[in-house]
Amino acid sequence: MTDSAGAIVAGVDGSESALRAVTWAAAEASARKLRLHLVSCFDPALGYYGAGLPMPQEAFDAVEKLAEDRLAEAAEIARDVDGDLVATTERVRVSPVPFLIELSRVARMIVLGPTGRGGFGGMMTGSTAVAVVAHSECPVVIVRGDEPASGPVVVGVDGSPTSVKALGAAFEEACRREVPLVAVHAWSDYEYVTAVPVEYAVLDLEPAEEEQARVLAESLAGWQEKYPDVPVERVVVKDRPRHQLLDWSAKAQLVVVGSRGRGGFQGLLLGSTSQALVHRAQCPVMVVRP
Repeated sequence: MTDSAGAIVAGVDGSESALRAVTWAAAEASARKLRLHLVSCFDPALGYYGAGLPMPQEAFDAVEKLAEDRLAEAAEIARDVDGDLVATTERVRVSPVPFLIELSRVARMIVLGPTGRGGFGGMMTGSTAVAVVAHSECPVVIVRGDEPASGPVVVGVDGSPTSVKALGAAFEEACRREVPLVAVHAWSDYEYVTAVPVEYAVLDLEPAEEEQARVLAESLAGWQEKYPDVPVERVVVKDRPRHQLLDWSAKAQLVVVGSRGRGGFQGLLLGSTSQALVHRAQCPVMVVRP
């Protein structure tokens, strides 16, 4: 395994969405003065037909040649972004999900396209991207949208420990990009009512808007002191968090969220808000795990 410590890692599978992700990752690596590590995986299980019959050697060789060509193409795309960028490549014959999760233990960031060569029609996000977002130990960016949009960095805030980590990442991104940060605190998710006894639905269990504003202010306090030059717009609104963040993704250049928020259930690796953004955001989405 090539040393990926401290690098930005981008997955390459030959799909157009993966190549767009490579372009985004190369720009990020260039801006951060980091190495870009491009990886391509071949699941050994795909080397067999039905009944366990192995793939003919000539077919296997053709797949390997295509993968190597795609890696070379991705490296060329990265060099077009920055001729001085250090970009390394790696082709491994292992399943992509466990391999990328292993790399996430030392990488600075994992960057993936929303759908890959193995995606099925009708799926908005490939299974590899979803699984890596759910288990990665470093931030994962799913590069959605045809072109990186101009605009602010947007972050979802709910007072949970994971959203505090997301805030730190969002401030860093806004500071480096020299753009404003929009901190969104939306606290009403009516679908939650369907998961609790009906008598709770008639109770007003939601704190007042002043209390919600206090949650956001307390979450921002330390970070605003650390990044005094980042303009911050506070959005406190009674709405479903994913609706607000999906709306903001149409005018943001990056949306940052924690993998699970305050309303998450024990055992869930991804909350409903991060799931929705990974599947439907209109700009790149960074998911920060604990």
